[in-house]
Amino acid sequence: MYEETETQFIETDTLRFEVDVCGDPTSQRLALCLHGFPEHAYSWRYQLPLLAQLGYRVWAPNQRGYGRTMRPLGVASYTTDLLVDDVAALIDAADCKEVTLIGHDWGGVIAWAFALGRVRPLERLIVMNLPHPAKFMQGPRISRQTLRSFYAIFFQLPRLPEMLLTARGAFVVGEAFRAMAVDKSRFPDDVLDFYRRHALQPGVATAMLNWYRGLWRSRAFMRGLIEMPRIEIPSLMVWGEQDSALGVELTYGTEEHVADLTIRYLAHASHWVQQDAPDDVNAILEAWLTEKPVPGAERSAEQTRIPS
Repeated sequence: MYEETETQFIETDTLRFEVDVCGDPTSQRLALCLHGFPEHAYSWRYQLPLLAQLGYRVWAPNQRGYGRTMRPLGVASYTTDLLVDDVAALIDAADCKEVTLIGHDWGGVIAWAFALGRVRPLERLIVMNLPHPAKFMQGPRISRQTLRSFYAIFFQLPRLPEMLLTARGAFVVGEAFRAMAVDKSRFPDDVLDFYRRHALQPGVATAMLNWYRGLWRSRAFMRGLIEMPRIEIPSLMVWGEQDSALGVELTYGTEEHVADLTIRYLAHASHWVQQDAPDDVNAILEAWLTEKPVPGAERSAEQTRIPS
């Protein structure tokens, strides 16, 4: 009954957000879906109807600077601290009794930070293809991951990254999806065109890149990385193993930092896991959220031990 998705504008104490909304608007169970880079709320198009069927009021906002959400100027407007505050503002605006926070890629960074900071009570946490911050901090000591993460250093440069992202009709943006995807049929021309058109909107490329530039100005976030409390709420990680940006080894040992953790690996999915393998991801989500046996590959302690 509530499977249709519509776009609404939600006013909060921080910004005016463009939000894809699905599900019963009277439900007191909110599923808040945070997209990554260089994505859009559209990246959750396969998950919104499922979450609605499970009884959630589902919000997938275009986060600060994306889509038709407000786009403040300057790197200082894109610190991780402010991005976390945006999530709190959206939760307050929804005014629901239970909140399940779901993040992918940069949305996963914000979801982890939000849970670690205990900014608002959460019922559950779901993160896709973004490691726990404690594990990611170990990544640069692994030479292969250092190379994979080099683009984040390049993004600190002024103007040149914007030129790269928007050149030839934002060709690089579309190519990032199709080149990295395992099931390329999930990224036909119309999907790539959608993401390209989005990146070409005035100010969007700079706003997206400012998320990376603002990271090192995020005092509360950096302080949280030092304190790093254990996450106690039920948490799910879904990981596409064919991720060319983040190595699967960054997931190993996450259970040391999350008390109630479920991890599922999809061997034939990429970094864009929820778009690349939506049927598998939705099966995992449905089972975990309804407390049924969760499909997908697991790892034993021996398999997840990184050789010294």
